[in-house]
Amino acid sequence: MMTADHSEPHPVLVLGGTGEGRQLAQSLGAWPQLAVTLSLAGRTAQPQLPPGRVRVRTGGFGGAEGLADHLRREAVRALVDATHPFAARMSAHAISAARLAGVPLIAVVRPAWVRQAGDRWIEVADMAGAVAALGAGAQTVFLAIGRQEVAAFRQANFRQANFRQASRHRYVVRSVDPVAPEHLPPGAAVVLARGPFAEEEERRLFETHGVTVIVAKNSGGEATYGKIAAARRLGLPVVMVRRPPVDAAGSAPDATVPDAIVPDAIVPDVAAALAALRRLLPHPPAPPVERGE
Repeated sequence: MMTADHSEPHPVLVLGGTGEGRQLAQSLGAWPQLAVTLSLAGRTAQPQLPPGRVRVRTGGFGGAEGLADHLRREAVRALVDATHPFAARMSAHAISAARLAGVPLIAVVRPAWVRQAGDRWIEVADMAGAVAALGAGAQTVFLAIGRQEVAAFRQANFRQANFRQASRHRYVVRSVDPVAPEHLPPGAAVVLARGPFAEEEERRLFETHGVTVIVAKNSGGEATYGKIAAARRLGLPVVMVRRPPVDAAGSAPDATVPDAIVPDAIVPDVAAALAALRRLLPHPPAPPVERGE
């Protein structure tokens, strides 16, 4: 196990966009032996940023090879993938880039939600499956899927109208940032809010809007589980989109990278990620861990 030293700070890159990424960057930023960078995709207009001495960069790297070049150029000592469970392409790029650059990779994989007694889940593989699962009969649909996925439901509504099928669904769309008008289904109600969301808060929202079905990604974690618990309590069905496998997002672009590429460590939360990094990097005796969403 490596302990504290007095050399130049060791660069660490955290691929974030989640609460875990922010908490991890903040905790690592308290280690004086490290120079921590939190990388965000730039999809949220006003992301929540960690306080302290953490550098924040926004934007892509140019694929796996671009990320590998960055790791080499910045002499990064460890790469942490704390992206969203549905950011499969970024996770695939992280695995490939870490192998190309010879950098250890820690992947923070939030455990998925598990069906419980009373849940009325309709599990589907993707958004096209979620659209189909809603059926033709009119529903009031709550979408909690991120603003970039909403357009699929607008297109489905227009197809129904063009083919004179049953009445179009009515949508309630929740998003951190406004959804582009051209992506919204006609007449959709938009709720702008940032989690965490409590079960009782979600129940009131569903009852106020007369929601009859929820569409959600199986993101896992406590911050947005309230809608799942509220749906169970109200007896509402949930169209649950399963997580995409990381290898479905594309393999490494370099033939020298083995096919069976996996992270050096896969951990479920911030505390486990810090423990893994303490085995790789110089560290103070007791790094602080923020407890949060």
